[in-house]
Amino acid sequence: MDLQKVSILNKQEITPNVFLIEFKRTFNFIPGQIIGLTNNLDLPPRLYSICSSPANKNIAILFNVKSDGKLTPPLADTKLGDSVWITPVQGKFIFNNEPSWWIATGTGIAPFYSMLKSGQRPLKLIQGGRAIDDFYFSNEFKQLPDYIKCSSQYAGEGFYNSRLTKYLKEYTHLPTDINYYLCGSAEMVVDVRNLLICKGIPFGNIITEIYF
Repeated sequence: MDLQKVSILNKQEITPNVFLIEFKRTFNFIPGQIIGLTNNLDLPPRLYSICSSPANKNIAILFNVKSDGKLTPPLADTKLGDSVWITPVQGKFIFNNEPSWWIATGTGIAPFYSMLKSGQRPLKLIQGGRAIDDFYFSNEFKQLPDYIKCSSQYAGEGFYNSRLTKYLKEYTHLPTDINYYLCGSAEMVVDVRNLLICKGIPFGNIITEIYF
């Protein structure tokens, strides 16, 4: 596999056990694309959406620590200057500024943040999470004209207090002539895709990226 060695230039724990790391950008990419990353050549790279603008001098990767994972715990312990290895950029989760809704849970918000930082805008963003800390980059997404935060545990002002699937089920008439971009866990993506299809959204209008 063609791997490139890069050094970590910045590292930030944006919420407990959720990190943003950066390394120098040496390639061009389109918002929504992914790269593989590993900190051990004996460990296969894991795919991550790029979480930064193509205009940035650095590439940012967002990840949450999985306690039983082989990559994320040691990745969370890396220090500035440590080396990681990346694959060439790839992926077809590409937004063309057409009329669309963005739907994300967890670190699945990463490609949409890249899109936002590159000047792209959806008609609506629906972000799902459990607790209030799960809504990464919400302060910047607030600039969007239609931004819905669906929290299954938090009932504060500005939040829809349930899962985003319930929000979509209760939505009376979903637009059928726009695209829907879904990014998150496999369970969320499958559930939302099936829900959209049942509500009359054409299969070809649903673009997905699954996080494992």
